[in-house]
Amino acid sequence: MFVDVAKITIKAGKGGDGAVSFRREKYVAAGGPDGGDGGRGGSVLFVADPNLSTLMDFRYKRKYAAQNGENGRGANSYGKSGEDLIIRVPRGTLVKDAETGGLIADISGDEPVVVAKGGRGGLGNRHFATPTRQIPRFAKPGLPGEELTVQLELKLIADVGLIGFPNVGKSTTLSRISAARPKIANYHFTTLSPVLGVVRVGEEASFVAADIPGLIEGASEGVGLGHDFLRHVERCRLLLHVVDVSGCEGRDPMDDFEKINAELEQFSPVLAQRPQIVLGNKCDIATDEQVAAFEQFVRDKGYDFLPISAATGKGLEKLPGIVFERLRELPPVAVFTPDYVKPAPRDAREFTVQKEEDGSFFVDAPWLERILEGSDVEDYESLQYFQTQLADLGVLDKLVELGVKEGDTVRIGEYEFDYLF
Repeated sequence: MFVDVAKITIKAGKGGDGAVSFRREKYVAAGGPDGGDGGRGGSVLFVADPNLSTLMDFRYKRKYAAQNGENGRGANSYGKSGEDLIIRVPRGTLVKDAETGGLIADISGDEPVVVAKGGRGGLGNRHFATPTRQIPRFAKPGLPGEELTVQLELKLIADVGLIGFPNVGKSTTLSRISAARPKIANYHFTTLSPVLGVVRVGEEASFVAADIPGLIEGASEGVGLGHDFLRHVERCRLLLHVVDVSGCEGRDPMDDFEKINAELEQFSPVLAQRPQIVLGNKCDIATDEQVAAFEQFVRDKGYDFLPISAATGKGLEKLPGIVFERLRELPPVAVFTPDYVKPAPRDAREFTVQKEEDGSFFVDAPWLERILEGSDVEDYESLQYFQTQLADLGVLDKLVELGVKEGDTVRIGEYEFDYLF
């Protein structure tokens, strides 16, 4: 099954906690603190895999998490960093923020792209030793890794896209000029997903062509299959517009041509400006007057025209060479520029204090909670360090401003304290 859109949640690893440890060795007096730092959490990276052509795997697994960093240990031993998580996707996959739609990365090159960074490891207690605080019984916990929900959107990377109404001969044309073997039958919407084929022009000359499932009028608004697969035309440098010039199904080829271009324009004005070569298919069953009239119509609009018969192969022998020469004049396959704006991180020392209805005070400050997590609340020096942080950063002043009194309850996260002067 061809799946080209998926939504997943990714989470980078948390940094390891710093260690609280003291050197204890025989014949070594007053060894002092030797708690090591925690390791960095693993990041989440995306990399293009040429062996993948669909996002099917992401339909069944929706959550991906990198490894956490190890905690620090005694003897100044650092914790091991968590392993990065590498997510393999088809080349040409766009990674977007599911909430805002901003483009985070275009996975089109060979280099891995970091989408979620792992958290930094916490500092061990050896960092907090001072001449007046010689036995620090606290350390810093590791920071959490980035977590976000992303939308994966596959836009096939092909040099050439075959477009046109259903049943006009796109699949047959692709099967004639490449080794691709799409399903071919005499009914509409035989092709249910894009098909890629490599067209070889010479020993070291080739290009990639994609058969885009049939577009119909209203495709840009979600009618038929075209809405689902128009995105796969966006990277194409050149479009081969296949039109049934015979009108054997009772349609007007000129009207068909105008309608398909109108759908491209509505979906993406940039896409509508892509160069086109118009292939007049089924010319073997069309009259000379029909072919001549349509050719004049197309050339008056400034497009190149080539009469072909995909069924018999007429005219197709020179098509690869024409396309290859045209591609040499065009810029390379488009790579989309990321426009995702990462939410501004909360200030490292930002806090709010509010008085609750029951008379208690609530301090909202994630950084304080992390300090508390790494502190021994039963230890005098740990509490002294914590109180110093409260005073230096204005939390105590804000409590006094709101009218805190001795004995009032102050809550910081899950911790509760009685306020004392």
